[in-house]
This record gives sequence, structure tokens and C-alpha cells, in this order.
Amino acid sequence: MSVTKPLRTVRSFVRREGRLTPGQQKAIDTLWSDFAIDEGDSIIDLNELFGRDAPKVLEIGFGNGASLAQMASAQPDQDFVGIEVHRPGVGQLLKAIDEQGLTNLRVACTDAVVLLQDRITDNALDRLQLYFPDPWHKKRHHKRRIIQPSFVELLSQKIKSGGHLHMATDWQHYAEQMLEDLSNNSDFINCGDDSGYIERPDYRPLTKFEQRGHRLGHGVWDLLFKRS
Repeated sequence: MSVTKPLRTVRSFVRREGRLTPGQQKAIDTLWSDFAIDEGDSIIDLNELFGRDAPKVLEIGFGNGASLAQMASAQPDQDFVGIEVHRPGVGQLLKAIDEQGLTNLRVACTDAVVLLQDRITDNALDRLQLYFPDPWHKKRHHKRRIIQPSFVELLSQKIKSGGHLHMATDWQHYAEQMLEDLSNNSDFINCGDDSGYIERPDYRPLTKFEQRGHRLGHGVWDLLFKRS
């Protein structure tokens, strides 16, 4: 008798837990309760989380958080949630929140797919940001890329009508795959030019990594899709 195996969940990330600096550890210890989202399975009321009704922006994989903190500082009329699986980056962003006195930014250290699927209500987000996700270069690893048709379908539920999905990558093949997967979903409308891409908008800061890539002649592709 054959036994049907359960479907295996393929994660788009690998936890590479670096050493926390004393400052990062202190930030986690002292600021977590005020600015972080605890693990759990309860629905997150974003208006209640920030204490106001304002546009909500969620970023997946913020790295060390420098650009996300810069965006939150420059757009005080919007509320930002950043998700990152690596604790040193979480600690660094919590430090920035404290040092810059940011009140419109919260942090989660968890699997973004699980949090979106289980804890964010439908039509809750005005913009979702995904900047420079792991491209998983080898063909056999492409299934690990976070942008897949099933994830695009999930995003179409969580981003409200008229909201946006903004992605950026420095890996051309991944950009082409993103463009194809989003174009194949009828819930999204491409905001790009004839190439399918857009120029980097002013609200997305130019990172040091990106500046170095420009000097070396590397390309960067920004994609912006509107939820119809």
C-alpha cells in the first residue's frame, strides 16, 4: 500500500545567525516589547499596533534595516513593518528606531510567508516591498525563490485594491521571472514602461551595496505592480 507524503514547504531563506554585537543584543533586550511583533498565531490588527489609521507598508528581508529606517523617517505619515529572519539585522534596526526616535516602524523576526498567510488580514497593506531577495542562482534552487505564482496569489489577497507591490533585484534572470509571474496574475497591473520595469523611485534609498554594484557596472531592476 502506497503512502502519500505530505507536501514539503520550501523556504526561501537559510538562517545564517551571525554574532550579535553588544549594542544589537541590548536593543533586542530593551526595545523588543515596544517595537517588535512577538511570535504567535493571533491576527495582527495593524491599526491597533500603531495606534492610528494610516497607510501600511510591509517590507520582507530588510537586511541591516538602514534603508527601511530611512524610509520610515522620510515618510512619517505611513506605518512600516519590517520582517527579517536574521537577529543581528533585527537588533540593528531596533537600535536605529531608538536612536532616530521612530514611532512608525515595527519589526518581526520570523518567516514572512507564514506571518502574511496566518496573521495579516486580507486587504491590509498599501504597499509590500521586496528588495534584493536571495536570487538562488542555481537552477535547481529556483524553487526556493520567494517570488513564485503561489506567493503572488497570496500577495494579491493581502495588498488592498489600488495598493502596490514593489520589487528590486540585481539578478536579471530573477527580474525576468518576477516580471513573468506578476504579469501572469490578473490581479496585478504593471506600472512599468515598455520594458516592464521602472526607474528607482525616490522613496527607495540607494544602498551602499547598490552603489558599489553601479560602480562595477551591475544592473538593478525595479518592478512596480498595482493591485487592481
